[in-house]
Amino acid sequence: MTKLSPMTRIVTRRTPHAAQQRLEYEGVHPLLARLYAARGIGRAEELDTSLAALLDPAQLKGAAEAATLLADAIAAKRRLLIVADYDCDGATACAVGVRALSAFGADVSYLVPNRFDYGYGLTPEVVRLAAERKPDIIITVDNGIASVEGVAEAKRLGIGTLITDHHLPGDELPAADCIVNPNQPGCGFPSKSIAGVGVMFYVMLALRAELRKRGAFNASPEPNLAALLDLVALGTVADVVKLDRNNRILVAQGLARLRQGKMQPGLRALFRVAGRESDRASTFDLGFALGPRLNAAGRLSDMSLGIECLITDDLGRALNIAQQLDQLNRERRVIETDMQEQAQAFLATIDATERASLSLYDPAWHQGVIGILASRVKDKLHRPVIAFARGNEGELKGSGRSIAGLHLRDALDLVSKRAPGLLLRFGGHAAAAGLTLREEDLARFEALFEETVRGLVGPAELTRTLETDGPLEAGWMSLESARMLEGEIWGQGFPAPMFSDEFQVDKQRILKDRHLKLTLRKGAARFEAIQFNFAESAPPVVRAAYRLAVNEFNGLASVQLVLEHIEPA
Repeated sequence: MTKLSPMTRIVTRRTPHAAQQRLEYEGVHPLLARLYAARGIGRAEELDTSLAALLDPAQLKGAAEAATLLADAIAAKRRLLIVADYDCDGATACAVGVRALSAFGADVSYLVPNRFDYGYGLTPEVVRLAAERKPDIIITVDNGIASVEGVAEAKRLGIGTLITDHHLPGDELPAADCIVNPNQPGCGFPSKSIAGVGVMFYVMLALRAELRKRGAFNASPEPNLAALLDLVALGTVADVVKLDRNNRILVAQGLARLRQGKMQPGLRALFRVAGRESDRASTFDLGFALGPRLNAAGRLSDMSLGIECLITDDLGRALNIAQQLDQLNRERRVIETDMQEQAQAFLATIDATERASLSLYDPAWHQGVIGILASRVKDKLHRPVIAFARGNEGELKGSGRSIAGLHLRDALDLVSKRAPGLLLRFGGHAAAAGLTLREEDLARFEALFEETVRGLVGPAELTRTLETDGPLEAGWMSLESARMLEGEIWGQGFPAPMFSDEFQVDKQRILKDRHLKLTLRKGAARFEAIQFNFAESAPPVVRAAYRLAVNEFNGLASVQLVLEHIEPA
């Protein structure tokens, strides 16, 4: 992050005092009580992350029907083929399906189409590719809710379809044999934010209950689906879905298994190549160490590599694949750095504060990395961003990321209605979406998208707001507090703690022309601090938004303040 624009406001979350006091009274640590109260938690029982507190699969529309469909298929020895999406959520959902269905005695295999050749979802082309495997039933994971034509093609070929997805449906649902999606019309499942891997896990819970009812486990032990929660946690965190209570339970249970050393060989291998310790696994590890390595396969190569890593029981093979994934992630970083430099050169020629949106394109950009580029620029400039790369002949593929005030898929829907035929394809959700258009239509799209966004957001939404938990008493700014916070479940919609305070700057230096290292003073207490990707000097007194972090160096651990933003006090 280069210097933040003046369009950044630091605000303090409201902490309901009564809720904080009640949590403390019920035995929650005082600092956590304050943080949890500010995130809408009113009672200690809401922090219960036991499996018993999970929502009932019976509440998920279609889950019971899916269980019957699959149990009948297993009994009839029908061939099942999972068609997966090419990101971490899709890979983990596929692995959950393959592992659980195999344990239930199903004849199951998987297919993950190359995103560059076949696009997104269960397209007719993907169905024809799948048909070569002669499946009786196609099961989609993390995709399929928009695949009206693909499901019709499967029906024409005599192949049954079970759609499991979590994305928002369009105006028309596919005519599948069964659909399980909490966001489909008429579904009362309270956790609308569940990830694709969570949906598949729930379908497997429903299937186990159906098989139990049929006496399938009378003569053999019942498969332990809790053993798959490490995969569920990884896919949930990596897909950046809102961590509502049900998702926090799934993630907490998965992290607990990782910390106990109970995990798939593939996750053990990914922790090893990432240089992270699984016995102290955190949501940060899942989102920033393991997730990107799996995603690199889908971005640059073939996600079947990632899925193979997650379904193998051979640790040696898992390590070999994890090393390949690590290498792909290194290549992805190099490509991304080059693309960011090209984007920066363009952004230097415009005043982004005068724009409500940004559409970026370079003929040399890599289709698999444009989503990350859009995300980086969006984070820096606080504008919805769509980055484009060349797709099929004469087409551009766009990947967009949005700010809190703009529902990106709805904005694209408006564009498509205002200019029928302009968007060849589009889909996604509030925060992220993808689209395809003809190369000669880029300028027309850019103008119409800008006009549409201007009509949907105002200056307040275009101002970057850093929501913090306010000042932190010096006594809490300790290694113990940092370790405690590191062990909790934070993520999208349940943000990690960020504090704001005024400090004297005692010392500062710039490391490797990239990072600002400081010694800050608050009263008599001194703290080491760092602001990454910030190569400018700080004023003598600053107001800072920061996170508590554990800094480990030469075997010694200390607390460090990681600065998100500084401004003159």
